Amino acid sequence: MTPHRTSLRPYGGVPAEQRRAARRAALMEAGLDVLGTRGWAAATVRSVCARARLNDRYFYESFPDLDALLLAVVDDQAAQATALITAVARRAPRRPRPRATAVVSAIVDFLTADPRRARVLAGEFPASPLLQERRRKIIEVLAGIYADQARELLDEVPLGETDLAMTALTVVSGLWELLSAWLRGDVDTDRDHLVEYVVALLLTTTELAPALDRRLR
Repeated sequence: MTPHRTSLRPYGGVPAEQRRAARRAALMEAGLDVLGTRGWAAATVRSVCARARLNDRYFYESFPDLDALLLAVVDDQAAQATALITAVARRAPRRPRPRATAVVSAIVDFLTADPRRARVLAGEFPASPLLQERRRKIIEVLAGIYADQARELLDEVPLGETDLAMTALTVVSGLWELLSAWLRGDVDTDRDHLVEYVVALLLTTTELAPALDRRLR
């Protein structure tokens, strides 16, 4: 006897897998809503299901627990951001200033397009050890993208791989904190000036590499 056999049958002409995927998508959206408005500490399975308009029992067909859902929400937002950075960089000219301007503008607009993203980035990552670990991994991925871009855009990168990795980590971590502070309202500047500042800072790092190389010798 196969358990839950009837759940595999089409309902209203919609296959079971498609219905399950739709429920998971609804839970992900509700999870972002709860995390981005009420915060990690206030999130519950019941509050997520209520926003998704689903019975609690459907939650566990997609996620083993609440932490798994909330981490999936963060991972999804991070994946969207990194995909955007990669796509914009690929389309932009192979010159540091226009590429940096395109990428920074795109990521700032991505973060501000949905206030829930701003809440997650600016306020929620310190709320949980799990989120703090996710932040470390996301920064690691972004630092890798920074290093790849440096190798592609600069005819010669004078820094060794370890020093380039440390530079990338320093830049990405600092920019994360700057954007978080700006989203919280702790940095009093407008969007355009923020973009111009970050672009100028990134371009300065291309000049920093030779100086670092000289100092390290």
